[in-house]
Amino acid sequence: MRDGHPWQGNWVARLYERVRERGYDSLTSFADARPTASLVALAKELGEDDVAGVQVLRGLLAEAEQRKQVTRFVRDVFVRLWSQSVPGGWPAVLDDANRFKVAKALGSWFAYTPETHKERVDQASDALLAAPPPPGWRPLRPDDELLLTLLPDEEV
Repeated sequence: MRDGHPWQGNWVARLYERVRERGYDSLTSFADARPTASLVALAKELGEDDVAGVQVLRGLLAEAEQRKQVTRFVRDVFVRLWSQSVPGGWPAVLDDANRFKVAKALGSWFAYTPETHKERVDQASDALLAAPPPPGWRPLRPDDELLLTLLPDEEV
C-alpha cells in the first residue's frame, strides 16, 4: 500500500512486512542497526509515503513492553532525539542557542516517554543539567555508560 496515507489499512502489518523485507525479525532489531537515526528517518526507510515516525515509535514501545525493556526503549529514544537536536554533542558553552537545543531534546524526550517512566526521565534530565557531561558527549547507543547510570535497567 503505497498511497501516501500512513494510517490507512493495517499499518501495523505493513510496518512489520517492511521490517521483514529488510531482513529483520523485529522493529527493534531494525532500529538497533541504526541507533542514531531519527524516528522519521526510520519511517522513511520503511516506507517513504506510507509509514510515519509515530508509528515506528508506537511499534518500538509495544515491542519494549512485550520484552519488559521499556527503560531501554526510553534510552533509545533519547539517543535518537539527542542525535537529531544536538548532533555535535553536549555543548561546551550553554548559551541561549545551545540551551534551546538541549531543552528541545530533553523536552521531546519527556514528551515521547510513556507515563510509567516520566518521573525517571524528569530526574535524569535534571541530573544532566545539574552535572553536565563533558563537552561533546553524544550517546551513540541506548547502552551508553552515562545513560545507563541515569536510567538503569530497572523496569517500573
